[in-house]
Amino acid sequence: MMSAVLSDIEMSQSKRTKWTHLDALESEAIYILREVAAECENPALLFSGGKDSAVVLHLGLKAFFPQKIPFTLLHIDTEHNYPEVIDFRDSVVKKNNLNLVVRSVGDSIKQGRVHLRHELEPRNKYQTITLLDAISEHNFDVCIGGARRDEEKARAKERIFSFRDEFGQWDPKNQRPEIWNLYNTRVAAGENVRVFPISNWTELDVWEYIQREAIDLPSIYFAHQRDVVVKDNLLVPVTPLTPAHKSDQISRMSVRFRTVGDITCTAPVESSATDIEEIILETAQTQITERGATRLDDQASEAAMELRKKEGYF
Repeated sequence: MMSAVLSDIEMSQSKRTKWTHLDALESEAIYILREVAAECENPALLFSGGKDSAVVLHLGLKAFFPQKIPFTLLHIDTEHNYPEVIDFRDSVVKKNNLNLVVRSVGDSIKQGRVHLRHELEPRNKYQTITLLDAISEHNFDVCIGGARRDEEKARAKERIFSFRDEFGQWDPKNQRPEIWNLYNTRVAAGENVRVFPISNWTELDVWEYIQREAIDLPSIYFAHQRDVVVKDNLLVPVTPLTPAHKSDQISRMSVRFRTVGDITCTAPVESSATDIEEIILETAQTQITERGATRLDDQASEAAMELRKKEGYF
């Protein structure tokens, strides 16, 4: 009898040693997604085709398999995205037979809802207006995003269930407690919730999970040759939207993107990593956050990002 008990304990300990931090993160994220599906009426999953949104979508597909995910996919398109990312977005939607709603900043400009200071101004900050209009148009009560706390200081202040008022604004000083993973999902008329299932993940966690789950990604996440100009210690890609000036010195370099967004504000990093194993090694050694190293629009200050989030930025 005693040997049988010991055998059960040993088996339990054996199973416990196989439970990794990725299993724990995955379990938490799936629990959050299922909580959204159970408690909310009309959720949308923000899907741009970037690595974080690809991970969240993969988690959603696992959470509700074999059923179809109970979320509408929503992309707020600046119309200044890298074509590889848009092609990937569309291929994923088609492969999984998903419902995708796309609303563009370009349409907001045509409607007079957005006014650019100049034609090539970065459009990321103007996504807020288009997003709030899309939420109102489709009556989404929840938007699920792939933001993580390690990305940037203002993001680190947000709860996993982050509430917006009837004007779509976020108050960092008035957030609901989340004790023991208990989430308050009550939403009053006109309010909206942003939910971040991978908020507790790091960039390294994301890449290790992508490797483990064999998640497909756009090709620009891997090393490739690209013309760039060095400006303020960042590599600015030479494109029709970000042309080189006469005084700029153009270099052909091996680069990859750690994060993707509007071409006018997303910079690659120098890299020779052509597969995920090499990217994981690079990520483990870097001491600069992905947004700090690659986002031209985040260089101003933490306060600037927090202001954008207060206004409704995701």
